[in-house]
Amino acid sequence: MTRPFVLALALASALLAPAAAAQAKKRPLPKPGFNLFSKEQDIEIGREFARQVEQQMVVVQNRELTAYINRVGQRLVERGGLEKYPFYFKVVQEDSINAFALPGGPMYVHTGLIRAVENEAQLAGVLAHELAHVVLRHGTSQATKAQFTQLAAILAGSMIGGGGLTGQLAQLGIGLGANSVLLKYSRSAESDADLLGAYTMARAGYNPIEMARFFEKLEAEREGKTPRLVEIFTASHPNPGNRVKAIEEQLPFMPRGDYNAQEGDLGRMKAIVEKLPAVKKPEQGSAAPAALPRAPKPERVSVSQRMQSWRGDGFRLDHPDNWRVTRSEGGVTIAPPEGVVQGFVGYGVLIRRERMPNRLVSLERDTQALIDAMIKRESNMRVLDPPQRVVVGGRRGLVTRLSSDSPFADLREIDVLVTADLETELFYMVCVAPLPDYPSLEPVFQQMVRSISFE
Repeated sequence: MTRPFVLALALASALLAPAAAAQAKKRPLPKPGFNLFSKEQDIEIGREFARQVEQQMVVVQNRELTAYINRVGQRLVERGGLEKYPFYFKVVQEDSINAFALPGGPMYVHTGLIRAVENEAQLAGVLAHELAHVVLRHGTSQATKAQFTQLAAILAGSMIGGGGLTGQLAQLGIGLGANSVLLKYSRSAESDADLLGAYTMARAGYNPIEMARFFEKLEAEREGKTPRLVEIFTASHPNPGNRVKAIEEQLPFMPRGDYNAQEGDLGRMKAIVEKLPAVKKPEQGSAAPAALPRAPKPERVSVSQRMQSWRGDGFRLDHPDNWRVTRSEGGVTIAPPEGVVQGFVGYGVLIRRERMPNRLVSLERDTQALIDAMIKRESNMRVLDPPQRVVVGGRRGLVTRLSSDSPFADLREIDVLVTADLETELFYMVCVAPLPDYPSLEPVFQQMVRSISFE
């Protein structure tokens, strides 16, 4: 967009201001809501999750492009009147039109967003919107509402501040997945981020209406020919309504100016993006495995001698009463608090039931298919002992001993796979512990397997 047109927009907004003011009232700027997390814990979560992001995404190593994005972002932070966080901005090589900020400040801008914006103000609008989510602490506030009781217990624990907060959150199913409460916002949160982001833009010298116009453009494209490129943003940022109208109504109350901020040549940045080397994508239908965290091995793992019964989906078993049960889309994890690091199980068991489509289970064949899938997923996984016949909860079963890399640094782990034939479903359980510690935990795992009964 040319500068004369931007100035014209600003002039038009000024001329319309009295009429708009007569029809609209000033909305108070939003403030952070109820939250069990402290600001310091937001920063810790962001720092830990940023390491995961940069293991799974390709961060662009171009100084000029990175410097430009940081100039735009820091202009918003420094002139926008936002609460201070350790903000930083990196570009990741992703075609989808998106940017996301982690709690506490780290922000990642997709190359697809840089391609899609028409001017720097639109880019600044997306960044300002994401900055608003950070300072309003929407992610951890939503997590608080979703898991209040469990979080109250975790956040009161002694491990907070010790570098393992994201691992504990993972036990509650709170991570960086597509539907994570930390990154998928409500319509009211979107409305608040729009409002605070618009004020931030105005203070920093950008036309705030450009943020709303860009979001409206994404909504239109979602219904058009390129929905794949915008679906990530629109899924995690639901449209709160007519964004252009909502911001236009607040323009009379925002700081006035020429709205001519410019931190660089956007056209040159687009050219840099187009010349970036191609990135190899995972095969369609498969996900790239996340890198192991290589965390320090805990000094001790708590295993209570008291067992308690737990009822799952069509089965029950006993487990140590100080191990936590966590449900997720991937099944069930039962593990000691220190046994899970950044979502990876280093000590404990994973349980799942896999339904066979339109056929009965073939125990040997389906177990082998599962082993093959595990080996494909974990490149360093090896079969130590071939499947041996066992009885699991009165059903035909197999037990297979495997080994793979542990999430604890420089260790291998033992993975004992137990499968059972449930006619139309394959039940399986993986018992996990680092190689040096497996012998001491094996009696506990055996007790858990012997206690299984199917309903």
